[in-house]
Amino acid sequence: MTIRVVVADDQELVRSGFAMILDAQPDIEVVAEAGDGTEAVEAVRRHSPDVALLDIRMPRTDGIEACRTICAESGCRTVMLTTFDTDAYVYEALHAGASGFLLKDVRRDDLVHAVRVVAAGDSLLAPSVARRLVEQYTAGGPRRTAPGPDPRLDVLTARERETLLLLARGLSNAEIAGELVVSDHTVKTHVGNVLAKLGLRDRIQAVICAYETGLVAAGTPRG
Repeated sequence: MTIRVVVADDQELVRSGFAMILDAQPDIEVVAEAGDGTEAVEAVRRHSPDVALLDIRMPRTDGIEACRTICAESGCRTVMLTTFDTDAYVYEALHAGASGFLLKDVRRDDLVHAVRVVAAGDSLLAPSVARRLVEQYTAGGPRRTAPGPDPRLDVLTARERETLLLLARGLSNAEIAGELVVSDHTVKTHVGNVLAKLGLRDRIQAVICAYETGLVAAGTPRG
């Protein structure tokens, strides 16, 4: 099955470079390139790709607005491109529906791997990176202040809640399995149940949920 991709960046050399790398893969086809967010949205509507790479900062419509529109209108998954790993728009982009982030100086193999991972329905960021980014930006984002347990978590079993906590601490599935003394398959089941019960798309959203519900606080050390 071929992964169909739209690449959007206002810098032509960056855009064409990414497109060439991806198009050279036997299982990936770049169906369109776009120079701004407006063109990216139009390209997604026209070509129905599996993945859209979106520069965060583009003229006319920026990457975040394009991401929000694309995620609302289609099943296309979005990956944000940024020059800085401390970009102030990371948190906003995650809430717009982004499945992850890539720095523009990403290595060739990592770019290809990222597209394949996201196309398969997983989040792009490694768990530890997701924890670091979300912890940084939830400090300035919406946080729950009401006392007591968040009722959204009531649908989870005790083991599923523990799994969510470990996700937010940045542990991989293998590390969670070690913490809970269960198999990797069991962890995948728990993670899947957490996502389904809370209506979350991927583990990045699970990390955000853990912070917003107060299950874990910013600054919680990695296990």
